[in-house]
Amino acid sequence: MNQLDLTNKQCTPCQGGVSPMTSEVANKYLPLAPGWELRDDATKIKKTFKFKNFIDALALAQQVGNLCEKEGHHPDITIGWGYCSVVFQTHKINGLHENDFIMASKVNTLVDNQIIT
Repeated sequence: MNQLDLTNKQCTPCQGGVSPMTSEVANKYLPLAPGWELRDDATKIKKTFKFKNFIDALALAQQVGNLCEKEGHHPDITIGWGYCSVVFQTHKINGLHENDFIMASKVNTLVDNQIIT
């Protein structure tokens, strides 16, 4: 599997009742989402995007929000002057699922296709 494979996938609804990824599995997925890092004992993935101003950080937060609403998988987003941090976790299982890496890959593609200064 490669990053493009993840980007082409759609998130599948997670109703809970499934086990979260182990840290070993999460570490295998991590290279498919360049720039993201495992956090909180491999229960979350996070990436912070840097900008030259606040308005570009705000624009990315809005674009990520729109993408995630469409996909039905929502991150925690923090913005401030010069940065936008995005954290994915599948809340129903209190850990990571393939959906989190699908969304991280899609966010990377969104950013790669934008001209944000």
